[in-house]
Amino acid sequence: MDPMNALLSFLYALLVNDCVAGAEGVGLDPQVGFLRALRSGRPALGLDLMEELRAVLADRLALTLVNRRQITEAHFVERPGGAVHLNDEGRKSVIVAYQTRKQEEVMHPLLEQKTPLGLIPHVQARLLARVLRGDMDAYLPFLYR
Repeated sequence: MDPMNALLSFLYALLVNDCVAGAEGVGLDPQVGFLRALRSGRPALGLDLMEELRAVLADRLALTLVNRRQITEAHFVERPGGAVHLNDEGRKSVIVAYQTRKQEEVMHPLLEQKTPLGLIPHVQARLLARVLRGDMDAYLPFLYR
């Protein structure tokens, strides 16, 4: 019902799709998670993987876009009933910024090498798959520093 929540919801949708792709890419079912109950049509594992990355890839980006005035009130439209959505120009700006953010490299704590943020969902899904298959003892969540 407000612009900031509309922006965050759009970024979360982009991020959960990346996390679902990461899970599927390593042979995991994105519908079966650990932190959420099974519900038809909800990618529970994708949402679980997203929790580690929400702050760094969505929340921080939303604040940056607003603070730098790359997203303004002009990028939103109010729908009947009070719902707020990003307009076409707003979605384009957010997608470009999201793709740019995914190219930034960070030090992965387990791999101890620089990794693009966009690959972290795939790396974390691979680590989870290794734990589930018994190749690793414990899952190490991604911590951004």
